[in-house]
Amino acid sequence: PLAVDPAHPFPYISGLSLNLAVILINPKTGKEHFARIKMPPSLPRFLKVRRARASVTSDLFEARFVPLEDVIAAHLDQLFPGMEVHEHYSFRVTRNEDLEVEEDDAENLLAALEKELTRRRFGPPVRLEVEEDLDDHVMELLTRELGVTQDEVYRLPAPLDLRGLNEIADIDRTDLHFPPFVARTNADLAPAESSKAANLFERISRQDVLLQHPYDSFSTSVQAFLAQAAADPHVLAIKQTLYRTSGDSPIVDALIDAAEAGKQVLAVVEIKARFDEQNNIEWARKLEHAGVHVVYGIVGLKTHCKLALVVRQEPDGLKRYCHVGTGNYNPKTARLYEDMGLLTADPEVGQDLTRLFNQLSGLAPRSKFKRLLVAPRNIRDGLVERIERQIERQARSGDGYVAFKVNSLVDEATIDALYRASIAGVRVDIWVRGICTLRPGIDGLSDNIRVHSVLGRFLEHSRVFLFGSGEEREAWFGSADLMHRNLDRRVEALVRITQPRHVDQLFDLMARGMSGDYAHWSLDGDGRWTRVHLDTEGAPLPDVQAALIAMHAKRRRKARR
Repeated sequence: PLAVDPAHPFPYISGLSLNLAVILINPKTGKEHFARIKMPPSLPRFLKVRRARASVTSDLFEARFVPLEDVIAAHLDQLFPGMEVHEHYSFRVTRNEDLEVEEDDAENLLAALEKELTRRRFGPPVRLEVEEDLDDHVMELLTRELGVTQDEVYRLPAPLDLRGLNEIADIDRTDLHFPPFVARTNADLAPAESSKAANLFERISRQDVLLQHPYDSFSTSVQAFLAQAAADPHVLAIKQTLYRTSGDSPIVDALIDAAEAGKQVLAVVEIKARFDEQNNIEWARKLEHAGVHVVYGIVGLKTHCKLALVVRQEPDGLKRYCHVGTGNYNPKTARLYEDMGLLTADPEVGQDLTRLFNQLSGLAPRSKFKRLLVAPRNIRDGLVERIERQIERQARSGDGYVAFKVNSLVDEATIDALYRASIAGVRVDIWVRGICTLRPGIDGLSDNIRVHSVLGRFLEHSRVFLFGSGEEREAWFGSADLMHRNLDRRVEALVRITQPRHVDQLFDLMARGMSGDYAHWSLDGDGRWTRVHLDTEGAPLPDVQAALIAMHAKRRRKARR
């Protein structure tokens, strides 16, 4: 317990810590006192209390979970003996944890960033969360001492800090969980003999491989691709971007193994990836120590693209194998995040990635690309140009179509182009997971636009961009969301998908996500989301992610036959 009085100044409140504000009364003087108690992070967020249902010998029991702050609040008299506990409330502070590093002036970016990280925990408060029934005089004290405004105060129902609900989600109650799911090897990469690993270079040489994680296993595709490249004596070089990866990353281990085997290895590590800065600094130093050439991209831009390039010596000369993805090279999140990836030996993609890596590690500002759109240069312009083509197509043949699957849609230029397309009669489908400032269904402006969102067991994370109908369809995917930070302040890459069956798969994916036959959320013109989970007869609608699990399983069985 930390009291606040002339001898005890208001204590420092660390960011995102959970605290109790306690009002005490001295029974002798009647004077009011304030104290703060921080919830110990070393203790469980929720405490389990069991109560037998039937008898002492019964195996059946009821499990109840009590928030830690409620348990501590019930025993405040033991912390303040001789004082009357008058009131207590929980509160939490969020601090500004943005980092400011002048890259142009920093002689050593790693050292400058590490110095800034030590200051992060002392950033100014930007949000104060309190219980919704917090007393006004306690609110006044907290806002004054923390230096927050009323606009930065959020009154919320208890309990605060819902991150602790992960403990509840991990309870061993299979009847409350999703059905078990194990990712399987993509049919185009599956070995002919189950006891022998497939030669991924042979498979990728024959055809492009379209991946959708977690339905397609990350470990037997992307991870295996890089592991084989590290071990293959014919591989001369590996180049890769790393934005976020896991703490025990087999991807990083593969790069280290390749460097120790004498291959040329380049890692573009984004050490400014928010909240992963310290982790990425440690990986950068570990990679450098192993002999990997580590660079930090282009000054002033974050490197957010998901790219890997393998150069291999083959009998007919050098051959380049590529991976372009929508998600991070992180085996852990690859089991929870829905993402797309392309494995290809197409010479145009190989040339594009070579030029882009030359930009990231050297000086090549005038590079041109054939199957890539790259931010900040031309992703926005490239997408708007293709929207305009669909407006022309609509005027010509009446079947213009645009469909985007993104995490966020806030870029004004893109939204204005979509509005123009809708006014021209083009059908526009938007599948968005998070922020969307476009308003669908407004007469005369966006009545041809639909916006859906899907929330399920997997986090929808891929970014897919589709245009056209019939034989003139275009399909792209990559790392970029439609936000200013992605299009103007990051290096992002979209790749065009060219194989007809892969284009079919992406259009089919979008059709499922926009179908009213599956549960979803629908955005209205006034900015309100409506949950659509029952059919016209009141029966639950099926889950689109469950349907995709079944579809991918069926595709693998068909490939085996």
